Amino acid sequence: MKTLFLVSTIFLTGFYFSAPFMLTLVGLIILSVIALLAALYLPYFQELMSNDHRPPVVGSTMNMLIHFNHLFDYMTLIARKHHTFRFVTPTHSEVYIADPINVEHILKTNFPNYTKGDYHKGIMGDLFGNGIFAADGDIWRHQRKLASLEFSTKVLRDFSTAVFRSNTAKLVTKVSEASVHKQIISLQDLLMKSTLDSIFKVGFGFDLNTLSGSDEVSNRFMKAFDDSNCIIFWRYVDLLWRVKRYLNIGSEAALKTNIRVIDNFVYELINHKREQMKNGKLDGDKDDILSRFLIESEKNPANLTDQYLRDISLSFIIAGKDTSANTLTWFFYMLCKRNMIQEKVALEVKEATGAEHTYSFDEFSCKLTEAALDKMHYLYAALTETLRLYPAVPLDGKFSEKDDILPDGFKIKKGDGISYMAYPMGRMTYIWGEDAEEFRPERWLRGGIFQPESPFKFTAFQGGPRICLGKEFAYRQMKIMAAFLVFFFKFQLVDENMEATYRTMFTLHMDKGLHLYALPRLPPAL
Repeated sequence: MKTLFLVSTIFLTGFYFSAPFMLTLVGLIILSVIALLAALYLPYFQELMSNDHRPPVVGSTMNMLIHFNHLFDYMTLIARKHHTFRFVTPTHSEVYIADPINVEHILKTNFPNYTKGDYHKGIMGDLFGNGIFAADGDIWRHQRKLASLEFSTKVLRDFSTAVFRSNTAKLVTKVSEASVHKQIISLQDLLMKSTLDSIFKVGFGFDLNTLSGSDEVSNRFMKAFDDSNCIIFWRYVDLLWRVKRYLNIGSEAALKTNIRVIDNFVYELINHKREQMKNGKLDGDKDDILSRFLIESEKNPANLTDQYLRDISLSFIIAGKDTSANTLTWFFYMLCKRNMIQEKVALEVKEATGAEHTYSFDEFSCKLTEAALDKMHYLYAALTETLRLYPAVPLDGKFSEKDDILPDGFKIKKGDGISYMAYPMGRMTYIWGEDAEEFRPERWLRGGIFQPESPFKFTAFQGGPRICLGKEFAYRQMKIMAAFLVFFFKFQLVDENMEATYRTMFTLHMDKGLHLYALPRLPPAL
């Protein structure tokens, strides 16, 4: 339609301008297209002819554009043939790796050489700014140090567990209401709202209550945040995004509007928290992440500006909301596809808690202790198996500061992008065996006990110095939510033939959501 509109516009313009002018205009358009194609394909052919032991060239960025809607599956197909490969852009190569030895090299062995760099920060900056996911150097170390202090405290662990139980009870109440009336539930949407409520309570000390559906402002924020995530990721294949941003058109105009919604929401959050601190209304035993950074900002106001605090806050929102909610969405999708696994998880939860199906939500919550959660090795394995096949962050990009040689012998040039591919790696038979694409929680168990794998093989939480600080935090939240839901309900897909797909963005969001029926689990007949 856009092409037809452009052609029609040019044709109609011809009635108002002379033939020489129109020929010149068409000629300029043709030359512009030729110049763009030359910029795309000339570097590609040059690199294709190179024989200096660089990673094999599999295409230009145009290939990524063509396959964008199923990009991670497209890269999986390539990774089965080439464990290391690259796409060529007009300015540099984008290298992708699926070999655990190479992953360990960039995430740990030669960690200082592989930063986010100006390229990634330029693309991500409008949304993530100098937040921990996009930051390098001293900024990254400062944020990580303060965040690690918060995540390591027993106060946060106990407080967050109480918040997870409380918000999950609210979620289960919503599901129960739909179950009673035999209504379809959009589980991904409910999970997103529940995890957002939890990260706001634990991270910022506020009750957001998006799950109640009553706060239109927070709902607009959540939609703006998800849409911005998609648009920013699209920039990696959109060679004209800077032009569109300058002209404020298309996806970049939508992004600008979304970021305005996000900024207004987050700055109001920061100001409100600052007022709470001034008025002494905070519970000192439960200082949250934002409070820690606000205290630091008073010591160093020149560097820890509100913009910096905004960037930090958004990083924790995406870490606390998207990762857990997306993983649980894929988890319940797989349980619906593998009913026997769903029943095994439900049985383990019942045996570990000793709870009866006659219990209320509050009674079950009391039974869901740390000791009970620690007994749930099969649930732990099923969640980890979900992350293996559906990692919360399917690709993670770095930037090479200097020339380097990977362990597989391929040369990396200064300025190359290099990404490890968590999504394709989970499907590689040379890593996981011939059943790599099968959902099989048992692969994580030895004698019924959960056994972890190397973080450079199972890359869902990164590895090395940037390994995810919130890993145990995320697992605790997912275990509590999953245990609650499978104990009280048996889930069925509305469309039993549904084959779920993803939206191509920084996090693995299920496209069109997950629509289920929740059937109450009844006590066994006597």
